[in-house]
Amino acid sequence: MDLSGQKIPATSSSITNTVVGTGYGREGKRSKAHILVVDDVPANVELLEALLITDGYDVTTAADGHEALDFVAEDEPDLVLLDVMMPGMNGFEVCEQLKAGETTRFIPVVLITALDGLEDKLRGIAAGADDFLTKPFNRQELKARVRSLLRIRRLHNEVEQKRRVLSRLLNRYVSEEIVNTILENPEERMQLGGEKREIAILFADIRGFTSFSENTSAEKVVETLNECFHDITELVFKHRGTFDKYLGDSVLAFYGAPISYGDDLERCLQTALDMQESFKRIREGWSDPQLKTLGLGIGINYGEVIVGNVGSERLMDYTVIGDKVNTAQRLEQSAQGDQILISETVYNLMAGRIKATEIPPVTVKGKREPVRAYLLETIL
Repeated sequence: MDLSGQKIPATSSSITNTVVGTGYGREGKRSKAHILVVDDVPANVELLEALLITDGYDVTTAADGHEALDFVAEDEPDLVLLDVMMPGMNGFEVCEQLKAGETTRFIPVVLITALDGLEDKLRGIAAGADDFLTKPFNRQELKARVRSLLRIRRLHNEVEQKRRVLSRLLNRYVSEEIVNTILENPEERMQLGGEKREIAILFADIRGFTSFSENTSAEKVVETLNECFHDITELVFKHRGTFDKYLGDSVLAFYGAPISYGDDLERCLQTALDMQESFKRIREGWSDPQLKTLGLGIGINYGEVIVGNVGSERLMDYTVIGDKVNTAQRLEQSAQGDQILISETVYNLMAGRIKATEIPPVTVKGKREPVRAYLLETIL
């Protein structure tokens, strides 16, 4: 007799360390669902293995908790059938470890136990078990619960795969830290619409590039642009900024949305200083005299803007809109090669923490009066 109260069918499978079938890999690459059976009683293992193989599943068996965890570390199963009463490490402890793992916490675990008291079930729930079967169990009930949990596992894998695709796409625009925040609530974060936020805005433009591109092959133009943009973009991510877009030979980035760290303006200024140093190193490595004439002009402003997703449901940009953005761009356009121009607002907010020199006021389209501007030298 077995743990279901029925006669054990014959099976040629060994009791432990056996993978039956052709299942392998992850993320939908298996030909069959892979189930791990953990029990220290050989007769129980044989019964469960036989039942599951009959239904077309791949089965791995383990005789104790430590062996089970070793198998999971090597190749994650789609489901674990776990006996509670085992020597060494019991089923509750194994379940707790699985549910504590970053990559294993979503593997469904069914506890199979002769303990049917409320206290034992509560302990199983606390350990993170997804379902329970009490010995002796009904075979049809076992199969139904296995199918149900495997369906949930499959749906979770599909969601996780879509999440990874979205993460890869978002990583092209923002740092991994910001991506994780967005993915915590993607429906809210990825909707059309905007909000008012206090942010730092950075525009950077390669000076002299238009003249260079007029007398250079398309291949060389793109190669040079990509070389410059690579470091510029990486520095935005390094300082936890949000990359907005490329604008010809210019870039737009901002700091303070979708996440504000409290030091957004300082990180923006440090990015600009690092960009200038990086551009100088790149320029020193060029042998073409025409490339030696290129420079990087940067403009920075700070203030309230509208930030959010703009466009259509099919195609949208996470971007910034407002007068503060226009002023930042005008500062960038007024900057000479290797200069960083900041607004009066930025200068006042960073007073005592930066070294900057006032320059003649800058004319901004749409404003009656020129705006005061400062040449940033360093952060103190």
